[in-house]
Amino acid sequence: MSAPVPLLRRAAVEGLGTAALVAVVVGSGIQATELTHDVGVQLLANSLATVLGLGVLIALLGSESGAHFNPAVTLAAWFTGRRTSDALALRDVAAYVPAQAAGAIAGAVLADAMFGKPLVHFSTHDRSAGHLWLAEVVATAGLVWLVLGLARAGRAHLAPLLVASYIGAAYWFTSSTSFANPAVTIGRAFTDTFAGIAPASVPPFLAAQLLGAAAGLGLVVVCFGRPAAAGEDQAVVPHGGQQPAAPARSTEESALA
Repeated sequence: MSAPVPLLRRAAVEGLGTAALVAVVVGSGIQATELTHDVGVQLLANSLATVLGLGVLIALLGSESGAHFNPAVTLAAWFTGRRTSDALALRDVAAYVPAQAAGAIAGAVLADAMFGKPLVHFSTHDRSAGHLWLAEVVATAGLVWLVLGLARAGRAHLAPLLVASYIGAAYWFTSSTSFANPAVTIGRAFTDTFAGIAPASVPPFLAAQLLGAAAGLGLVVVCFGRPAAAGEDQAVVPHGGQQPAAPARSTEESALA
């Protein structure tokens, strides 16, 4: 068993990973709109870039922080593992979530800078509708179900492929294009581009995502039961910051986009 990864470094990894993820999401959206006026092709390019970028980030950073990049995943991992010995503590959550939010904003600003856009220009893309909120509940529930389910099934090593694939699919089967991530939602409010969301649309999205995370936890219990032993419920890596002893225990809880 390797030495635990210090909390400060894990939080930094979460911030940097989330920044990179949002830069991929926003930057690919800008590039797509500059290359074609076909909205379907724009979404295809945006989703493909997100799938590839997310898979790389999970594989690269999962062993350091768990590669959550998503407060919904962090909170779900804490809640489901709070009675085990190898789980996220509240101090970990308190470090991860602000780092993820700050990273998301930085990633949006970076993407705008790379394409010569105003560095901070709040989005005017209104996304206020009941069917979009329902889509966010479904997308986030599926993500939490997948991430924690993989860990419980001993298949966490498949997370880079499967989590990225799920997000790519959810771009297309949900009407909201699957934000499924409170930090990414906040970050995308800072860019008035293809991937943006108007600030007024953010609070209902966040509420829907938290509701979806709770639903995802319910799905995990229905399908896999409650954890029977300390440390069984792990997403990506043990949340106490320890490196996994075997590949079957290393993965991601992403996410984001």
